[in-house]
Amino acid sequence: MPPKIDTHKCNGCNGREETHCEEICPGDLMALNPATGKAYLRAARDCWDCMSCIKACPAGALEIKMPYQLGYFKATLRPIMGSNFIIWKCRDINGQEQTYRYVNRLDKP
Repeated sequence: MPPKIDTHKCNGCNGREETHCEEICPGDLMALNPATGKAYLRAARDCWDCMSCIKACPAGALEIKMPYQLGYFKATLRPIMGSNFIIWKCRDINGQEQTYRYVNRLDKP
């Protein structure tokens, strides 16, 4: 589920030194293409699917396609924001739950 970037919406965070998606990505996978001024994902296979970049994008230029297990009634995906982390609580259509915790790169020493 790596993020898809809508290049029509992405404005490169209007000339910031580091885009919001770059700044928040715990895997340091987002980057700004200097030639286009648009964000891009360095390595989709390394994406942890934490969705931090999705929430951080002020232009709404990033989106995620949900797997079919979350596309049905009773399936849930719930973010829980901490001061320097985000927890994702996932429940599939069969009621099985998984929890993922990601530390924001911004708050690491």
